[in-house]
Amino acid sequence: MACLEKAQSSGWVYPTAVLCFYGFFANFKPAEPFLTPYLVGSYKNISEEQVTNILFPIWTYSYLALLFPVFLITDFLRYKPVIVVQGICLVINYVLLCFAQGMPAMKYLQFNNGMVTASEVAYFSYIYSVVSLDQYQKVTSYLRSTTLVGYTLGSTLGQLLLSVGNMPYFYLNAINLGTASVAFLSSFFLPMPRSGMFYKKESVAVSKQNNHCGTNGTVNSTTGTNTLSASPPDSIMPENNKKDKGLEHKTHSVASVLLQLWCSFKECYSSRRLIYWSLWWAFATCGYYQIFNYTQLLWNHLEPSMNASVYNGGVEAVTTLVGAIASFSVGYVKLNWDIWGELALGMFSAVNAGAVYMMAFTNSIWVCYAGYVAFKASYMLLITITTFQIAANLSMECYALMFGVNTFVALVLQTILTAIVVDQNGLGLDIVTQFIIYGSYYVVISVLFLIRGVYTMSHYKCGRTTSDSCEDFTRDPKVHVIFSDKL
Repeated sequence: MACLEKAQSSGWVYPTAVLCFYGFFANFKPAEPFLTPYLVGSYKNISEEQVTNILFPIWTYSYLALLFPVFLITDFLRYKPVIVVQGICLVINYVLLCFAQGMPAMKYLQFNNGMVTASEVAYFSYIYSVVSLDQYQKVTSYLRSTTLVGYTLGSTLGQLLLSVGNMPYFYLNAINLGTASVAFLSSFFLPMPRSGMFYKKESVAVSKQNNHCGTNGTVNSTTGTNTLSASPPDSIMPENNKKDKGLEHKTHSVASVLLQLWCSFKECYSSRRLIYWSLWWAFATCGYYQIFNYTQLLWNHLEPSMNASVYNGGVEAVTTLVGAIASFSVGYVKLNWDIWGELALGMFSAVNAGAVYMMAFTNSIWVCYAGYVAFKASYMLLITITTFQIAANLSMECYALMFGVNTFVALVLQTILTAIVVDQNGLGLDIVTQFIIYGSYYVVISVLFLIRGVYTMSHYKCGRTTSDSCEDFTRDPKVHVIFSDKL
């Protein structure tokens, strides 16, 4: 107990260590790369068409429906309860995969998985409410690295157990049930934050409201309360007035939070450059979600798991490792992203389009694997650049809000794409045709940002040329002599 109390009093170390422990085991998933073979195989006996056109779209719809409410509730409940709920949902996922049968159970599984994904905002936002600003960069790198390491090691272990040990898919899911249970239990050891980023004490909310939105109220520097009108202290206030003041305090706090959210929203999207980066984030993330969700079905179509060895886990491990290296390399790239950023987005979006087309048109599973590695590495590289460019120009509150809004827009686009292309009530296209459409989707993104990038670069060069000409004109003595003679 003494060691635990000492660790808890050490500031940022204890909550970061516990959250990294939780993130590692929550993402340690040996069975996830083999979800599709498990569902369409003898364990669940679900057809490939049902998985594609019925089950997987449920995740998209539930994620969209839950994202915004969970985003608001997460800050209101101060993160930890939502992380605990995420741990419970993870355990439920693998209980259903191990022991439940039939389409109704699998449909609920997809809905429950939408809750798990929507709750990720709590995992990535919690740490910023319990550590100081100067520790943000350090703890962020720890959390991101932990999730990548957990996923990579889990995928590698799953592949080894399957290829070397011939372990059935059921036992991989049983191992996942154990790791999810460890993550769930560890979430109880997280310290409870004193406040969220938006639902803060009234003094903070009112202060930000006055500073950013131009209200006429003032904040008392001693008490931190609103002094729009003079009011007696609580010690001499009647009991009924105290109750009314408490109710008014809660109402005013909620109103302040909503006003703060609106002011933060306007601040986030007041820059045209940030809007372009956000648009790429939303459009590209929509396509990434679709390809990540349905790529196992494409692999199973090219090389049915019942007839051949499956290397999905090894591919996912290699892909995550290559993506992590690509993301890490961004920190060493010296480039003016204000000028070259949009052109880079367009060029690498073209790489994404080519990789997806390669996956769609090939008959070789290994070429399809290579296309997936190229696609995911390119996406992780660009999303790292985009995240850095947005975060560098915003406060943490604004960044969290923009992250939520951009993800919400991506999910709206994904829902539209799923409803038209994938869902059985829409076109219900086969998996190969779907990937051809996803490749064309990235072609459109690439063309738009290449045009915008060329415009930005040419505008910068023209402005620079004009500036240099003006500088030469003012510095050339002959020009001054001729000009004075004419005068």
